[in-house]
Amino acid sequence: MEVDLIFQIAAVGITVAVIHQLLVRSGREDQALLLTLAGLIVVLLMILKEVRNLFDTIKMLFGL
Repeated sequence: MEVDLIFQIAAVGITVAVIHQLLVRSGREDQALLLTLAGLIVVLLMILKEVRNLFDTIKMLFGL
């Protein structure tokens, strides 16, 4: 796993956390929740490639 991926995930997390706090303090809790869910989906899509590579490596290792 590359270090760049970890930094990208951290950047998304920090950005989502800051905007979430701004939305909560302005009384827009519903939009803050949707923003958090969108951030989670973005991070999961970023990790999906690495999970696919892991399964391909396991299949190759065991000859499946």
